Parts: sequence; structure tokens; C-alpha cells
Amino acid sequence: MTEHLIDEAADEAVTLTSDLIRIDTTNTGDPDTVVGEREAAEYVAEKLTEVGYEITYVESGAKNRHNVITRLPGAAPSRGALLVHGHLDVVPADPSEWSVHPFSGAIQDGYVWGRGAVDMKDMVGMTLALARHYKRHNIVPPRDIIFAFLADEEAGGLYGAQWLVDNRPELFEGATEAISEVGGFSITLRDNVRAYLIETAEKGIRWMTLRVRGTAGHGSMLHHDNAVTKLAEAVAKLGNHRFPLVLTDSVREFLAGVTEITGWDFPEDDIEGAVAKLGNISRMIGATLRDTANPTMFNAGYKANVIPSVAEATVDCRILPGRVEAFNREIDELLGPEIEKEWLELPPVETTFDGALVEAMSAAVVAEDPGARTLPYMLSGGTDAKAFQRLGIRNFGFAPLKLPADLDFSALFHGVDERVPVEALKFGTRVLDRFFRTC
Repeated sequence: MTEHLIDEAADEAVTLTSDLIRIDTTNTGDPDTVVGEREAAEYVAEKLTEVGYEITYVESGAKNRHNVITRLPGAAPSRGALLVHGHLDVVPADPSEWSVHPFSGAIQDGYVWGRGAVDMKDMVGMTLALARHYKRHNIVPPRDIIFAFLADEEAGGLYGAQWLVDNRPELFEGATEAISEVGGFSITLRDNVRAYLIETAEKGIRWMTLRVRGTAGHGSMLHHDNAVTKLAEAVAKLGNHRFPLVLTDSVREFLAGVTEITGWDFPEDDIEGAVAKLGNISRMIGATLRDTANPTMFNAGYKANVIPSVAEATVDCRILPGRVEAFNREIDELLGPEIEKEWLELPPVETTFDGALVEAMSAAVVAEDPGARTLPYMLSGGTDAKAFQRLGIRNFGFAPLKLPADLDFSALFHGVDERVPVEALKFGTRVLDRFFRTC
């Protein structure tokens, strides 16, 4: 009977994920063009109140930037609560590039399609389905679970998790550990042996604006103080720079686990060549071996024959734990004093791969996929964990999915034709159910 009930919850997770994808919550990062999360938050709030939850519904610092938080009491309220958080916003998508409309939520060919399918309306759908399942059937978890459905993660959480931590920290009172994206997904290493990667660390984010000032003038004349030229040279220098190789504890432990499973060696004198053997996931793992600084936008000028006095560029910097001061020194040496710099910065996150929570995650995965292994890894991107660590919460990425061996999962994040396997959603719902009942 219990298995039948969890299958119903797993089916509902698929429906909820599809419904949420159909709600456009595009976050451009520009307040003038952000759609906002209000409609999705109202959908989540309705689904929770329908089964008896009392919710807190918060507009976080700007119009239509809405969040929903609720708490499911556990059997031992004196234990630290588990925070389960997911974001409702998504990055933009151009429908002309997609096989299906990015906001269709189409369920076809064994997948749920659309923007947010893996980042991260799949996890929202799974946790929302389980929250409803527990309330319907009076299931009491061993500890309090705080479910948080949040705004603005894709632009740093300034109107979501960061705002809530600054202004409404009481909503997360008692939380000692948290799970969210990007972890718990499988990679197939050999002979159908799967490892599930649990995120224990993530690089810091620095979205940096570079600015150069020069002398304005007519484009037909000789100029030796051209802001565009100077900035282009600086951006090229930074974009082509290779930061030093640094093996953090999380990366070493991941590579050691892969060696144990496969027998592959990862010699430090050719670590990047060895990591390439990991296939599609090597893009993500490779990015955790060094700091990175990737130019993403350039803004200068307003007319073809006018040399502007100011030129700006945006650089997406990702910094390893423990490397912030060294990164700053390298940037200053590379760019020199003439380049003005300002930035939004969110710190790295790192914890250890041990303790009762890790054991519960691993046991839940193995119960659904016997013979599987769990390994820690570092995420090259960032999540709302950066906000919640300020409350002293220990953070993990655990949104479990059993993936086909040939699916290029890492390419789906912010990519074209984002999609999640239907069976992976059902698998993840069952794993999370086991985890929530034993954590």
C-alpha cells in the first residue's frame, strides 16, 4: 500500500513539474524585463494550502518577487530542522532555437521539456509532491522540514534567498542542514555502474564590471586614448589567462572515488587530460580545477563615427574556496590600475562529505539503485546555499535523478532543449521520500 502511495506522489511530481514549466518566470537580471515569480509562487501556495499547510508568502524587496515558505513538524522538534529549498525563476530562452516551446512543459519522448526542467523546477516538483503526500497521509518525518520556494536565484538571490536571510531569518529558525540543487544526479562510469554526485562545495561568484575611460572624439581622426581599444585589450588578456591549478579537498575526494570505481588514474601533471576521460561531465569537473574569468558582455559607444569616452565589459568570475585573496592579486597584476573594477560577489561554499545526513542520502540512493555509489563533488556554478550558509546552515546539493548514460546532463543547464527524463523524476521522488523519512 505504501509503495502504491509513493508511486502516486511520483506521478504527481511529473505533473507539477510540467505545470511549473508552463509558468514563465524568466529572470533576465534586469528589473525592467524580469517577469517575476508571483504566478508560480501563487501556484505553489495553492497546492500547499489545499492539503492543509499554513504558509508564509513573502514579496522580497521588489514587485512580483514572491517566495513561499512552510514547515512540516517532525517527530523530534528538538532536533535541527532540514531546509529544502528550490528557486522558481529561470534564465531566458529563445523559442526559435528549441525543438519544443521552452514554456510548453511538454511531456513527450519520455521527457518533460522546457526551461527550468533541470534548473530547477524538477526539484520543486518533486519536493512539492512529497510535501503534499505527507500532509495527505499524516506522515511525520523524524525532524522538522522547512520547504522554501524562492525567487531570484538566477541573479544571485538579492530579491530572494539573500533578502530573506537579511530580513526574515526567523523563517529558517532551527535549520541546521539544507539540500537543494545541483547534486544527486547519476553519471555512468563503467559496466552500468553509476555514481551519484552530491554537491559538498561550490565556487564563489563574482560578476565583475570592468570600465575604462578615454578621450571622446570623431571616428575619422587619429586617437591614442581610445577607451574601446584599451578595454578590448584588457578583456582579451583576462579571457585568455589561465589561473593556477588547485586541487581542493572536494575535488580530490571525488577523483579518488572515481579511481576506486574505475581504476583510472588522475596524475597531477596531467590532471586536465585525465579529467577529460569523464566525458560530458568533464566540463563541470574541469571548471573546478581552477578559477575562471569569462567575459560575457561588452558595452561601448552609441554611433559608428563617435569614439566614446567610456567602455564597459562584464566578466563572470568563479573562484575556488580559499582562493579569493590570491585571485584578487592576479586580477590586479593582469589589468593594472587604469582599469576600474566593481562587482557583485557571493562567497564559495564548502562542507565535508560525512555525518548522518550524508549517510541518509547515500542509503536512500542505494535502496533505489543497488550497487550505486555516492561521491562528493564541487559545483562550478553557484546556488542559494551562498545565502543560507550565513545562517550557519550546512549545505548540500541533492536533487536525485537516475539519468541515461548517454544524456549530456551538464549541457542542459541554461541550454537549448532543456529536459528531464520522466523516469528520473519518479526515481528522484522515491529517493527523496526515503531520505526525508530517515534524515
